[in-house]
Amino acid sequence: MKYKSIDMGSYNLHLIKTKKFKTITVKINFRNKIHKEDITVRNLLTDLLTHSTKNYKTKKELVIKTQDLYAINLTAGNTRLGDHINTEFTLSCLNDKYTEKDNFSNSLEFFSEVIFNPNVENKEFNHEVFDLIYDNAKTSLTGIKENSSYYSLIRCLENMDPTSPMSYRMVGYLSDLESTTPKSIYEYYENMIKKDRVDISVIGDFNTKEMEQSIKKYFKFNTYKKKVKIKTLKSDKKIIRKKIIKEQENNKQSKLAIGCRIQPLKPFERNYTLTLYSLILGGFADSKLFNEVREKSSLVYYINSIPNKLDNTLLIRAGISKENFDKAIKLIEKQLTLMKKGDFTEEDITKAVQIYKNSLEEIEENPSYLMEAYYLMDLIGIDDLDTRRIKINEVTKDDIIKVAKKIKIDTIYLLEGDES
Repeated sequence: MKYKSIDMGSYNLHLIKTKKFKTITVKINFRNKIHKEDITVRNLLTDLLTHSTKNYKTKKELVIKTQDLYAINLTAGNTRLGDHINTEFTLSCLNDKYTEKDNFSNSLEFFSEVIFNPNVENKEFNHEVFDLIYDNAKTSLTGIKENSSYYSLIRCLENMDPTSPMSYRMVGYLSDLESTTPKSIYEYYENMIKKDRVDISVIGDFNTKEMEQSIKKYFKFNTYKKKVKIKTLKSDKKIIRKKIIKEQENNKQSKLAIGCRIQPLKPFERNYTLTLYSLILGGFADSKLFNEVREKSSLVYYINSIPNKLDNTLLIRAGISKENFDKAIKLIEKQLTLMKKGDFTEEDITKAVQIYKNSLEEIEENPSYLMEAYYLMDLIGIDDLDTRRIKINEVTKDDIIKVAKKIKIDTIYLLEGDES
């Protein structure tokens, strides 16, 4: 596998040459500082751009075209990375050696159509298509509580810090949706194309020079932008007393979300030690939380922990019966305390290291995961996969204890169901 990063002035081009896959995948990332009011608009925009174009006026026409190109796969979505919002468009198609000559070139031309030639009339998105996408978004936003697991998580984060980007709902907001028009979203689209920082990644078996020329031909971004790295979210807030919030909802199972703040970490602690800590605590089926809270005590239906390294947070999530709330919290807090005291074994560390290495192997077997790994190498300075395999072995028990002592519960949120 060979990786090459090229500064194209108006965007960065990441070429990953490998014979591992029969496909060639192209990913375009638009990135800018996140603003709460932009999230809903960008969600609408990704749906609009992948629904129809100037030359393919309906979803049916667009789908027929993808089938003509040997069933290429086109997806889009938005995520938050620290203090930035990341909008991603992905095209995956079979390599020409498995189809016919110029199929990839035709696929790139189609992808360019999706990005640069939207279904717009008089500087407004097509009203009929806009209304369809708008109604789908409204249905999704009004039904947000139906996904009780997700809703409990965002309510926990909102209570931790309602002004921080970590509390922003990436599904969007109904109030922002209602103020969006076909004209305003087109103005936003133009601004995104001109001002967002852009990265284009390609993975597959190709000629590097030819690929560079093809990308130049079909993706013409003319505005030069200064390179800006993503920053981790910082909070000067001191935790005096943990917050406990309970809300009721018409669900059977109660959903528990616990938000923990993490004191500043060094790069090695953030990228390696914290990962092993979370795996041992609640990251796999033989973890402390799983064994003690679920298996031995039967206080939860499921439980896990996951760190958000760019937010300096650790989140613990569980499904419980509401009458077990107090007992479950006490036992979870006990496990956090025991981790600080070093009540885990070298065998626990070895298991966690192996799970981490297995996850790296999974990354190598998936083109989209690999592209993301290289993208984040450039964006936030994480190590390459081979370096990660080496450095994860350097984490010691004392390292994990030090990180454990930097983690403290901030907010406990329970979305109470009817089941008892």
